[in-house]
Amino acid sequence: MKCLLVTSESAELLFYWTDPEFEQTIQEQYGASQEEGQRPPAFEDSISTRFAPIIISCSSMIDRIDDCYTSFTTENNHVYVLHQFDECLYIAMSGDGDEKDEDLRRKIYVVKKLLEVHFGVVTLSSSHLKRELRPQDTDQRNRLWKKLQGLLGTYSQLREQDQSFLVEAVERLIHPTLCEQCIEFLERRLVHQINSSPERAGEEVLHAFILVHTKLLAFYSSRNASTLTSSDLLALILMVQDRYPSSDLEEQLSEHVEKTSVPEVFYTPEPSPTVSSGTGSGEESQTPIFQFVDPDIQMAEDSLQTLVVPPPDPANPTRVFLEATIKEGYCPMMPHNMYSLQLWPGITLVLLTKIPSSQVAISIYYFLDTLANLEKRLGEGAEGSSAPRSPLPLQDFRSKMDKFTRALSGNDVQTSLLQSTWTEFKNKAFSRGGPGVSRELLPSCRNMKTQLCGLYRQWFVTESAETQRLAPSLQDRSVALVQEKLVDWKDFLLVKSKRNITMVSYLEDFPGLIHFIYVDRTAGQMIAPSFNVTDHSELGSGPLPHFIKGKVWSLVGTSRHYLQKGYSTATFRDGDYYFCYFLWFENETGYKLDVRDLPILLEDSAPIGMLAWDYYRKLLRYYSKYHSGEVVKCYELLTVHLGVIPSDYVLQHCCQLARKLWEPSRIPLL
Repeated sequence: MKCLLVTSESAELLFYWTDPEFEQTIQEQYGASQEEGQRPPAFEDSISTRFAPIIISCSSMIDRIDDCYTSFTTENNHVYVLHQFDECLYIAMSGDGDEKDEDLRRKIYVVKKLLEVHFGVVTLSSSHLKRELRPQDTDQRNRLWKKLQGLLGTYSQLREQDQSFLVEAVERLIHPTLCEQCIEFLERRLVHQINSSPERAGEEVLHAFILVHTKLLAFYSSRNASTLTSSDLLALILMVQDRYPSSDLEEQLSEHVEKTSVPEVFYTPEPSPTVSSGTGSGEESQTPIFQFVDPDIQMAEDSLQTLVVPPPDPANPTRVFLEATIKEGYCPMMPHNMYSLQLWPGITLVLLTKIPSSQVAISIYYFLDTLANLEKRLGEGAEGSSAPRSPLPLQDFRSKMDKFTRALSGNDVQTSLLQSTWTEFKNKAFSRGGPGVSRELLPSCRNMKTQLCGLYRQWFVTESAETQRLAPSLQDRSVALVQEKLVDWKDFLLVKSKRNITMVSYLEDFPGLIHFIYVDRTAGQMIAPSFNVTDHSELGSGPLPHFIKGKVWSLVGTSRHYLQKGYSTATFRDGDYYFCYFLWFENETGYKLDVRDLPILLEDSAPIGMLAWDYYRKLLRYYSKYHSGEVVKCYELLTVHLGVIPSDYVLQHCCQLARKLWEPSRIPLL
């Protein structure tokens, strides 16, 4: 029984996600309390009522002591985790014991990441974010919530089934020859053809990659593109998987693997004779007609039809906001258009394009960042009382903002609001009669940030934003081009995605080794034997594959717990198994660097990973301070051995395995 919701400080529901068990519990609790003949309350109202005491209690604590509880457990062992981001409260609940505090906290941060990918800089303004999460139009709100609910459900499923989402690193298909051929093809044929076409409507392909289910086959970035971070790439893979779920393909894959078996033929009995007033075609006359005669049943059927969200047009891009550092500047949420073009079921081509007005996003973020720094300094009392140690470039900010507001065309309300707010800010900050750069400028700073976020929302987020896109005919030609390249590899790739690496090739060199996960945290990529829990598993049949899978998932959680405490190495026995976890640093040549004390994180800190919060990027920055002038790389290795193997041999295996895996990890993909 699980639930997650986002609310405002006034207990207004902004978004919710529940599993079927929790939804049934809510309906039984609040539906049964209604008098006979009355309609039950809407589910949205019921869930708001259920969580209202927690929300009000949390808001009161923040108002009075500027702090709030982050988690608690009720008498019936329901676990609640809360986190306040600006004016929005995130609450995650688990009532079945499957998820602990860390799991719920991770889910909260994943939702925050998904909102940033969907709304960009708008998430920096609580007022605008509330407006986006809860549109006035009911149909629009239902479409948005269904989309976010689907993404969160897909994430939960992938985290339980896919090792790449378990450790939050991209898994590649291991076939060096094909990978290099595909990278060259993307660069010289596909991207060149699109970017030189007059049908691209001003867009430019920055990144192109091919996915086989959740695994990366090939990735290409143009020369003037920013590096795509591992966090953003994982979020995009999640979105593609939500749009084209792999679960629908299990039956197709089974048929492909066992295609030599004799197909079964099923016969449908003839329908009962029906009275017809006229004669028609033979096929139509034999089709039985079913009709609901109960009006209540028909009304329920109509109500269900209204909840169905139509699938998006594949030719329409999805607006996503990704981190980018280019020569014009830095923006943590740069608008891109994302095209998810399905080649075959399970194989997808993804294109990320630069939109013509992206320079506006860089300018807006520069202004927001400058205002945030000014607001921080004013809040600390640095300005007005004493000269700041490093003066903010307010004159440069003023000249750029003047130029920016003059360049804005149109007489829309948002542009007028920004221009008037900027005039008011200048009068207070720079005129002789104003208060100058002092604490009295704080309200104007906040108002400026709100108006800038509103302008960003108008340019990039609303449905009335730019409608330019790659022509459908250009998209079709791109799909045909890649299909022609991969048509002979299609079946191989689908099977390879389920059998990427097998343990058989490692058993001879490492007897007693059951499983391992090797992660290059610098590149955000991982290597691990495929985990198959079907009847064809290498681990045998029956409950053993599921048991080993549970142990591996538990090992990842335990290793994160020790890493949070500052430990880079952990070895321990659990029944008949021996588990090892190692984190270490190397330079570019593979030389292992000296061990340093890792920072210790608080219990309620952001979860360790790369999807929701890139812990390893911060860890690399921390460690690089002690190795200036060197390129520092970070690696992780998790192993599971049989418990009868002596510990000395286990540690020797781990060292040899890390050396063996070092070379394959250099396959040029990113």
